[in-house]
Amino acid sequence: MANSGAEKLKLYSYWRSSCAHRVRIALTLKGIDYEYIPVNLLKGDQFDPDFKKINPMGTVPALVDGGVVINDSFAIIMYLDEKYPEPPLLPRDLHKRAVNYQAMSIVLSGIQPHQNLAVIRYIEEKVNAEEKTSWVNNAINKGFTALEKLLVSCAGKHATGDEIYLADLFLAPQIHGAINRFQINMEPYPTLAKCYESYNDLPVFQNALPEKQPDAPSTI
Repeated sequence: MANSGAEKLKLYSYWRSSCAHRVRIALTLKGIDYEYIPVNLLKGDQFDPDFKKINPMGTVPALVDGGVVINDSFAIIMYLDEKYPEPPLLPRDLHKRAVNYQAMSIVLSGIQPHQNLAVIRYIEEKVNAEEKTSWVNNAINKGFTALEKLLVSCAGKHATGDEIYLADLFLAPQIHGAINRFQINMEPYPTLAKCYESYNDLPVFQNALPEKQPDAPSTI
């Protein structure tokens, strides 16, 4: 383990959160031992005063490393990459590095916020369930169209080559959720589908899957 002998990091997570999912991949890839602390978003654990002291935004993930507290998945991942630099999450090639940042940004700002639990609950309450589904599907398909065009010329086994980099940490949870939660058809996105197949062959991705987390329901 990368942090052998040191105090365990604490990850506040929810099994189905794609944001927490990407951090779990990073921790597993880096070989970092950590304590998993579940935060049940459906039951409102994120609004508990004790948790709000850790993350005033009331969201997951949150990482506690001794006296250091970090609440944003991208910030957590970059913190881990700088503290535990092997294997690196960014390629040395500047163009591929920029592609990784672009792919990350499309997921982080262009797709995931539109399928956030609070957002889709609000739409369903104010409009209806059909509009909620349409909203989510539109956001995912728009983002996947952009990702397909971005990655088609630089993908190898994974998003930007044959090594696992930052883009893969963001793509894997997003594609997994799109297929299993929102029933998105991946046929128009062959590059993304190929990447997803490669993730399914690797324990580092499989061990981080939502259904394998300690707070996942016994039947999903």
